[in-house]
Parts: sequence; C-alpha cells; structure tokens
Amino acid sequence: MISKGQIKLITSLQQKKYRNKEGLFIAEGVKVIGELLNQGLELHSHFHINAQPDDTSKQEISEVLLQKISCLKTANTSLATFKIPTPTPLLSKGLTLVVDAVRDPGNLGTIIRLCDWFGVTQLVCSQDTVDCYNPKVVQATMGSIARVAIHYLDIHQYLQQTKLPVYTAIMDGQNVYNATLASDAILIMGNEANGVSQEIKALSTHQIAIPQFGALHATESLNVATATAILLSEFARTTER
Repeated sequence: MISKGQIKLITSLQQKKYRNKEGLFIAEGVKVIGELLNQGLELHSHFHINAQPDDTSKQEISEVLLQKISCLKTANTSLATFKIPTPTPLLSKGLTLVVDAVRDPGNLGTIIRLCDWFGVTQLVCSQDTVDCYNPKVVQATMGSIARVAIHYLDIHQYLQQTKLPVYTAIMDGQNVYNATLASDAILIMGNEANGVSQEIKALSTHQIAIPQFGALHATESLNVATATAILLSEFARTTER
C-alpha cells in the first residue's frame, strides 16, 4: 500500500518547484507509462489498481487513494513517477523547433507529440514556456516526451549564436508553400495570444506564414499546435525530396 510520505511526495510533484527539487515527474495511464518505460526512463515508483502479487515493479493501490494522488479528474488505473532525464547536448543538424512563451500545457504536449511524429528530435523552449514535466503536458504527449530532447534556454542568446537559418512563423510572412525550406534549420513558434516576441522576430532570417484559403478570411489565427503541425508537415515534405 502507499504510505503517507509517498502521497505527500506525489501530490507535491504537481508543482514545478517540487519537481525540480526532487528531480521527479508524474505520468498516468498504462499507455503513457509503458511508453516511458520502453524508452528507458528511470522508474521511481509505480502504483496500480489490482497489481499482481508477483509483479514487484508495481505497488497495489485502491481506487480511492489513486484518485487522491491523481492529477486527472477521473484517475486511470496506473500512476508512476519517473526521474527527470539528464539534458542531452544541443544539436546543430536537422530541424530544431523553438517555442516562444507557449503557456498552455495541452498545446505544449501536442507540440512535443508533433515533434515525435515528424522526426524532430530537439525542442527548445523559452524559459517562460510551461514546464514540459507539468502532468498535463506529460499526459498530452502520450509518451512522446521520452523521444524528444527538450531544452529550456534563453532563446535570444541561443538564436544569436546559431549559424542555421531561422524561420519565424508570423501572420504576414511569406507563404510557406512558396518558400524554400532548409533541412538543417530552426523554426520558431510563438505565444498563443501574442505570437513571437519582437525581440525574437528580429533574429529571424526568414518569416513564413500559413495562407488562408477560406473565402471570408474571418478566422483571426490558428491555434499554435495546429499551426505547428502544418509547418512541420511542410518542412518534412519539402526537405525529404
């Protein structure tokens, strides 16, 4: 059974400062936990309803207690804590996605999953982007967080130092379907409400946009995760030729 100390630790991990202090994060659901285990992330604790007595990797937990420690409105059957991986060195090959002040956990989680889908192995986040180990972000990645290297940096400094072409997604940029896209490059996506900051936009070498095709042009903008999907698809399509 789960102890009071374990309950206190797990519930504390819903806050970033305790995740950083303990070096741990929460994952919920058999699929998400299985994906993280398959990718070799180090398991710290694993609680499961109706755990088999011969399965020493899991601790038995009641539905009531699982709901108490869960971050979900309706708890799944399984919850685990994992050690936060040690950051890997930054790469200068392939496409790197940069997000500038993305605040919504669902958006960041979806963006991480999109990186995994389109083979983008590196994601750079501004320091004011939501924490990738926020339980809602982890849940939205559906395990893809284990396959994408995520770095939190001063992105202004990072962009000043790079020699790669920098593509920034803005509303009045060049039509992406007419643009020449490099395979080794950086793509910047901005905040949900304000887009890419002026400071970061000034460091771009190319400014690209997704054109509207509707007759009325009444939609103000696209969701950042939706726009990321379209642009990553176009980078993958044109640079794989």
